[in-house]
Amino acid sequence: MKDRIAVIGAGVAGLSTAWLLRERYDVTLVERNAYIGGHTHTVEVDSKAGSVPVDTGFIVYNEPNYPLLTRLFDWLGVDTQPTDMSFSASIDAGSIEYAGSSLQTLFARPGSLTDPRHLRMLREILDFNRRATRQLQQTSSLTLGGFLEHQGYGRELRDHYLLPMAAAIWSCPLEAMLAYPMHSFSRFFANHGLLSLRNRPQWRTVSGGSYLYVKAMLRDLGQRAVRDCPVEQIRRGDDGRWSLHTADGELGNFDQVVLACHADEAWAMLSPGLRAARAPLAGFRYQENQAVLHSDSRLMPRLRRVWSAWNYRSEVDTSGSRAVCVTYWMNRLQRLDNPQPYFVTLNPLQEPAPDTVHARMVYHHPVYDSEALRRQPQLQSLQGRDGLWLCGSYFGYGFHEDALRSAVEVADRLGVQPPWVTGLDRRGAA
Repeated sequence: MKDRIAVIGAGVAGLSTAWLLRERYDVTLVERNAYIGGHTHTVEVDSKAGSVPVDTGFIVYNEPNYPLLTRLFDWLGVDTQPTDMSFSASIDAGSIEYAGSSLQTLFARPGSLTDPRHLRMLREILDFNRRATRQLQQTSSLTLGGFLEHQGYGRELRDHYLLPMAAAIWSCPLEAMLAYPMHSFSRFFANHGLLSLRNRPQWRTVSGGSYLYVKAMLRDLGQRAVRDCPVEQIRRGDDGRWSLHTADGELGNFDQVVLACHADEAWAMLSPGLRAARAPLAGFRYQENQAVLHSDSRLMPRLRRVWSAWNYRSEVDTSGSRAVCVTYWMNRLQRLDNPQPYFVTLNPLQEPAPDTVHARMVYHHPVYDSEALRRQPQLQSLQGRDGLWLCGSYFGYGFHEDALRSAVEVADRLGVQPPWVTGLDRRGAA
């Protein structure tokens, strides 16, 4: 008889874990939401031209930095397409506005060609890239904020370039990014070609929406996925077996459990007696981000010529604090052949017009503060204790590849390798 394994959380980490283990084990995938996929959440929008699949969470990847995801898509037979990853920044009601796609967009704002602050920022970007590249060879404990201050860089480099880029990538508070270790920041930027003007990786999207890879994996899982089932607590009985407790009662007994949810959610599910041995989970915080899928172009840069795939906006709010948001231009990112514009805005500074809103979502992203980074190396020591496993994007940088890698590592510890490693034919192969 096969061991019974419960996988809690059906984002890419949990879905991949269940998919990998499905043949060797009796697997049940449990998800609190009504849909499977976590941040892979494609919304089908009705339009005059028919249904338009728009991604709202996971959108892009590139082959050099997402090798496991690339192999998964290839094995599943999922079609992908190249995309444009241009970036713009609009600050203080457009008083500063530029995009990095060309010289024309870099100096799109009237007067920027002779603005000493803007020119200084551009010079310092080149200098920062050189110095950050040197940081790759060092293991200094310096933070990004400390590095910028130590090097004497101006406010423009920090507020008009680095923090906007970081906010768009990590979806976390600006102060958290300033506390990010400089060595890790440099390594990520270098791996993604952001410290060079050349040899940047080609980004890609899933043709027809990222939910297509989820659907392909669900076909293999069959009836093993349970939706609308929020687990409140897990407990280990005297017989060593695990039980899952929900508002509606108890869900089966399992030989092993994989917590594939966010770290703070995993911590909250542990019964008090289980927490002492798993304290590192308590060291992770998450940022709640409101995502709105809409068609209101007022949330885009004022200058139409700087519209980009990723668009950062920053304003000083009524309390005097700086508020930021990022708007993704989905027509450009997904190459949507539709005259209607589609945007996804995280934490909009102004509400889109109600008649332009197609959907609202809430996503949570890990905040990589000093405590989280201190706890991260301790996670591996928790794996498999009493048959309890952990996986999720918080094992790495917080991205899809990190979540998938953590799933592959758990499956490997349980004696299962991905099909592209074992030599099985990929989906649809002759």
